[in-house]
Amino acid sequence: MPLLRTVLLRLIGTAITLFGVAVIVFVVIRVVPGNPIAMMLPPGATEADIARLEALYGFDKSIFEQFVIWLTGVVQGDFGTSISARQPVSHLVLNRLPATLELSMLALTIAVLAGGSMALLGTLYRDSKTEGLIDVTAGMALSIPDFLWGLVLILIFGVLWPVFHISGRISPSLNIDFTTNFYLIEALVRLRFDVVGDLIAHMFMPALALGIPLAAIISQLLKQSLKETMHLDYVTLARSKGYSERNVILREALPNAILPTLTLVGVQFTFLIGGTVIIERLFSYEGLGNMAIDAVINRDLPLIQGIVILFALLFTLINLAVDMLYTVLNPRLRHA
Repeated sequence: MPLLRTVLLRLIGTAITLFGVAVIVFVVIRVVPGNPIAMMLPPGATEADIARLEALYGFDKSIFEQFVIWLTGVVQGDFGTSISARQPVSHLVLNRLPATLELSMLALTIAVLAGGSMALLGTLYRDSKTEGLIDVTAGMALSIPDFLWGLVLILIFGVLWPVFHISGRISPSLNIDFTTNFYLIEALVRLRFDVVGDLIAHMFMPALALGIPLAAIISQLLKQSLKETMHLDYVTLARSKGYSERNVILREALPNAILPTLTLVGVQFTFLIGGTVIIERLFSYEGLGNMAIDAVINRDLPLIQGIVILFALLFTLINLAVDMLYTVLNPRLRHA
């Protein structure tokens, strides 16, 4: 019951957060100078043409009336029609979302594997030159933003040593009809390893650019947690039983030290998804972030609103899932 009550309270908080985001985004993008209707019309359009389109998209009403109409549609699953694409916003956004989610999950996997390995090595060889080298490497990785890592990776693996693709999501020459937009998952299920290899060749560099800074953060926090745990009584008891230092770290220290890192990974994963906006543009990756930039350039207000609301929903749901998982894994919170 306490856990259910916590979930219900968080869901209510999520709804309030989304409503606040909707209000802010709706108002802000409408006070920015520029008329999206004017960008749709050819030169020489008459005032009647402008008035007709404004009435079609509801721009002839007050901001409050527009917000009520839009929010009513959102509650019913209708985010409006894209001004630039002339298609339903929900259809456009949901078609691009799988690509961004697959890219983000691959980046998270790279970050967890790399950061966790660095933390374990730094703990195993603590107070040595190896730990110092790991700390310097993590500091360098964290001090460079993800889009600069993207440029470096394009230069190295796309120009000097062309191993990976530097643009797109999949090669047009591959003959496969996807049923869903989760290309990587579907290719794995269908055992099309040639398609899997091509998808990863397109995704690896943007995922690596996103994952390097997060790997550095995971490495620093997990290593610090492990070093603090190594001085506790149950770890000393494990040593006295003759366990090797590697087994002590993996079997005794890691399960308890990983909880603070879990919370950090969940929070940072939301920022990682937000970072896909620039990275997808840099690599011409056909995801939600790339669409967001196009929507801003074209002042496609319905599409901008739909993308922002979807990002906000992802962030709140991920944070909720991390909080619940932390409560389940932490005995003190579970029995409180």
